Amino acid sequence: MGNKLKLYGFNNLTKALSFNIYDVCYAKTEREQRDYIAYIDEQYNSERLTKILLQVTDMIGATVLNIAKQDYEPQGASVTVLIAEESMVRSLDGETVVAHLDKSHVTVHTYPEFHPDNSIATFRVDIDVATCGEITPLSTLDFLIGSFDSDIITMDYRVRGFTRDIDGKKLYIDHDITSIQDYIDAKTLEKYDAIDINMYQANIFHTKMLIKEVDLQNYLFKTDVYELPPKTRLKITNSLRREMIEIFSGMNVYKE
Repeated sequence: MGNKLKLYGFNNLTKALSFNIYDVCYAKTEREQRDYIAYIDEQYNSERLTKILLQVTDMIGATVLNIAKQDYEPQGASVTVLIAEESMVRSLDGETVVAHLDKSHVTVHTYPEFHPDNSIATFRVDIDVATCGEITPLSTLDFLIGSFDSDIITMDYRVRGFTRDIDGKKLYIDHDITSIQDYIDAKTLEKYDAIDINMYQANIFHTKMLIKEVDLQNYLFKTDVYELPPKTRLKITNSLRREMIEIFSGMNVYKE
């Protein structure tokens, strides 16, 4: 965040990061698809997701107020963490006390699913980090990307409201940003094609990222790539890439 701004009262800005990742996999048979969904459901159950969110909370320097978590049938999980920024308040008798003034939250939801016709299974994770005051969730992006197998990533970041400096001037944002990509490590960005759609006047920032290299073995579930003939490998790779491009584009690019 750099040097702190001198404000009148408290920082009333609200910062919201919505982070969506997609992991794509090839599972040929109906049994493999069910097994993949079960595998993902176990790997990213509510217990592990809670650990990830607690790490995010620690990284942004917030305090946990409450945790709610739930695993679902037949698949999926959700976790909600209510957090607060600890603000120092001076009481009338001169003693300093701590009060939870800026309440925020971190949530995660998972959505495993598969395509009924082309043997492509997809695992989607939605994470929302809403903070108040000086805390910004952008510093957690590298950790979040690294916590999941991220083939496609979409991110939305928005700063809402306003606060005032000590002279009474309204401030609608309290940190420099031109792109969400500014907060992602260069080595991470090298692995992706990325585009921005930003509305600077409204302090709205949107970034989409698509993995560049498709190493087929990493996308096969319970299958060795060398067991497949070259034409089959190419067909599967093309199917995976088409699925990724459509999710990245947010539209049905290819005709069924």
